[in-house]
Amino acid sequence: MKRFERSVFCGEVAAQHLGKELTLCGWVNKRRDHGGLIFIDLRDRSGLMQVVFDAKVAADVHEQAHALRSECVISVTGKVVERTATTVNEDLPTGKWEMQASVLTIHNRAKVLPFTLDEAHQVDEELRLTYRYLDLRRPEMRDRIALRHKIIFAMRQVLDEQGFYEIETPILTKNTAEGAREYIVPSRVQKGLFYALPQSPQVYKQLLMAGGLERYFQVARCFRDEDTRADRQPEFTQLDLEMSFINEEDIMAIVEKLIVKAFDVAGKKITAPFRRMPFDEAFGTYGCDKPDLRFGLPIIDCAALFKDTEIAFLKSVVTKGGALGCLHIPQHHFSRSELESWVNRALLNGAKGLLWIRLNNEGKIEAPVAKFLPEDFAERIKVLIPSFKAGDTLFIMAGALKETWTQLGRLRLQLGDLLQLIDKSRDELLWVTDFPMFEYNEDSGRWAAMHHPFTSPKGDWESQSHGEIKARAYDIVLNGVELGGGSIRIHNPELQAKVFKMIDIDSDDMKRHFGFLLEAQELGFPPHGGLAIGLDRFVMLLLGCASIREVIAFPKTQSAADPMMQAPTGVDARKLADYGLKVFAEPVVSKTK
Repeated sequence: MKRFERSVFCGEVAAQHLGKELTLCGWVNKRRDHGGLIFIDLRDRSGLMQVVFDAKVAADVHEQAHALRSECVISVTGKVVERTATTVNEDLPTGKWEMQASVLTIHNRAKVLPFTLDEAHQVDEELRLTYRYLDLRRPEMRDRIALRHKIIFAMRQVLDEQGFYEIETPILTKNTAEGAREYIVPSRVQKGLFYALPQSPQVYKQLLMAGGLERYFQVARCFRDEDTRADRQPEFTQLDLEMSFINEEDIMAIVEKLIVKAFDVAGKKITAPFRRMPFDEAFGTYGCDKPDLRFGLPIIDCAALFKDTEIAFLKSVVTKGGALGCLHIPQHHFSRSELESWVNRALLNGAKGLLWIRLNNEGKIEAPVAKFLPEDFAERIKVLIPSFKAGDTLFIMAGALKETWTQLGRLRLQLGDLLQLIDKSRDELLWVTDFPMFEYNEDSGRWAAMHHPFTSPKGDWESQSHGEIKARAYDIVLNGVELGGGSIRIHNPELQAKVFKMIDIDSDDMKRHFGFLLEAQELGFPPHGGLAIGLDRFVMLLLGCASIREVIAFPKTQSAADPMMQAPTGVDARKLADYGLKVFAEPVVSKTK
């Protein structure tokens, strides 16, 4: 193999290189044979450069070029010249120039690919992931990975300027009782014992504050053994940070700097400070804790409309002190079939029912229950919703408050999407604050920490019931998607013990799961707090991708499998024996291959 030295990247060839001899390296993107002339577009990660093999200039090299096919890896040496005026490609940064090849080295000959790079977006995603290294050669994927790097690098710079240390925390750690389902790792040295892969560096970053390091961050790998979806993977990356001697405003200010910088790198503009909204307002108005503020359509409490109703199912809800909420859709004509489709969609979402009521052009109420409504019902609606007029529709749900408002929140998002109410030309960032400290689990019949048990309660919490206590917790939301969240932590051991007791974790359990943290709280533990941002999700939203798989170099499929590596796999019984393990369940054969 001939020795070669790359002069510049393909996409960096410019006017100053005219008349000079350069060596370029990369992949053959396309080849065009015109007899005495063979043209190729040579591609590397910087872009394309046209190379000409002319039999009159270098007959032996021209002959070599006949062997070139798409995705062959080569290096080529030659002189840079101007293209003729009729062959200039204005859409290409290097489109004014071409290289006249004098030396060609073929480093690797490519077989016929399982799919062409131009058609990769049309092939089955699992096939793309099986040959992900081919998929990554596409300019779209290359640009996404490059921008992801630039965003994370810029965030690192901001945190360095703010006095943070980047510190790595262990991947093999202790399994705990709280949080999402963990991946466990058997120990060969200590058979029968297991590590866990971290859901997040939560405990470690608190212990770094106990270590007096005061400002920590990490681009952290995290693992959760949960069902995947478009914005969730079994392994993912967080920008994790923690600070000592601060309050919520300090953390929000740092995070806003990071997000503004990331938007700037992505070629977008956003201004800080971001809007703040208490959890109760977010849930009460939009039926969720991560509202999309790019459109209106708030939930309206409409119980007053039915205070004297004789409609049986609504009367039952009112009698039991339940909730009635509605969404007001102005000036959109739904056909009867469309209205029924929305009812069916609500039922598929898990709602117990959906009632529609609308005002026709004659000023009369139309509804499945119209004959049971009082004659002045239209006037009642206008008192509650002054803007209600002919052509408007109400979608109404009734039941327990949390369930009803959650279902209305889901319906709101679907209406916003399908009726094209969302202004996708702008971005809306929001801090949701003052979360409930605890939430009641109907299945277990006990209260649990809504965020995590190290979150500090807010205000005069000891005089309040479980359901009234607010947490010093906060989430950052972009366009209806949670980017991340955090809290001010508990640093007082007595307070920590009280919180554990309120969620029925006794002293023995406390010591078994969190003894190291409780001891640290007695050995000089500073006030502190932090936050973690899901980087995959953030980059996905910045680039407008439909899935985080499009911004991760080597993601898993929806079934948490890696079709390229054919993982997960079974393990030989002899190897399992080294760990003191035996498999009792029959392996499920992966569908990936």
